Amino acid sequence: MAKRHKYIYDPTTLSYKKLEPSLWKQVGNMLLFLVSSALFAYLFLFFSKSFLVTPKEKELLREIEYLTLNYELLKNKAIGLENALLDLERRDDGIYRVIFEAEPISTSLRRSSLAGINRYKNLDGYSTSDLVKETTQRIDKLRKQAYIQSRSYDELIELIKDKNKLLASIPAIQPIANKNLTAVASGFGMRIHPIYKVLKMHTGIDFTAPVGTPIYATGDGTVINDNGLGGSGYGLYIIISHGFGYHTLYAHLSKSLVRPGQKVKRGDVIGYVGSSGSSTGPHLHYEVIKNGVKVDPVNYFFNDLTPEEFELMLRLARQQNQSFD
Repeated sequence: MAKRHKYIYDPTTLSYKKLEPSLWKQVGNMLLFLVSSALFAYLFLFFSKSFLVTPKEKELLREIEYLTLNYELLKNKAIGLENALLDLERRDDGIYRVIFEAEPISTSLRRSSLAGINRYKNLDGYSTSDLVKETTQRIDKLRKQAYIQSRSYDELIELIKDKNKLLASIPAIQPIANKNLTAVASGFGMRIHPIYKVLKMHTGIDFTAPVGTPIYATGDGTVINDNGLGGSGYGLYIIISHGFGYHTLYAHLSKSLVRPGQKVKRGDVIGYVGSSGSSTGPHLHYEVIKNGVKVDPVNYFFNDLTPEEFELMLRLARQQNQSFD
């Protein structure tokens, strides 16, 4: 299509002249064209961005939707783990630590907040920021609580080890074979002294038995030298330190099979019954010392007696009679 031109009639020459635009007019037209083109391009891009989705954008939108769904699932799993961990904490404080006589972990320590108020600031500014921040906070909290619980179980393992050692060390059996409980001659308490014939504190239990009857260690421990628990009236005797504040003493022996520093186990034969020292006949004088105080040994025969036998042992040991030493 041919370009159209404007003409103007010249009355002087009685002819038409082609009208040429001025330079400023041409510049203005050019600027108008450029501005119009730019505006049109902007409007085109704006509407295409707002209402048209490219394949790449569709792919990104699907990925965002997928990630959002997975964060929701992760959040739900974190809530489930929180409940499971809470149950473990309740068992830990209410059962395990009670059994092993340990203080429960304080709620303030278990629920203490994570340091740093701007810890999750880098997650701000996105459409899914709230979801991502909440899920991340839950996971960090779970990790901290799980660490505290793990340390608690480490402590409980050590307590179990000590508890097993304690249970093996506490004197818990009779020091001689006494199947029918006929060997108990005199118990703990005020008894008539066999020599002085006056009431005197008897600090152990006397078991009558023939000379040479085996004597057993009543708990795991170490044989020690006399640390003030024995005396000249005991004749030949053995003292075992069991740890945890416990000692046992075996007196009036005819022979000892152990030496100071030797480790013994519950049930090991450590010597034989005799009548050495201030004794009026063959027997074993047996004592239990707890934290330096001599206590009634009858309370420590729980490992090899039935409830009925224990009741009978109590009656026999509490008879007001004459001791053998």
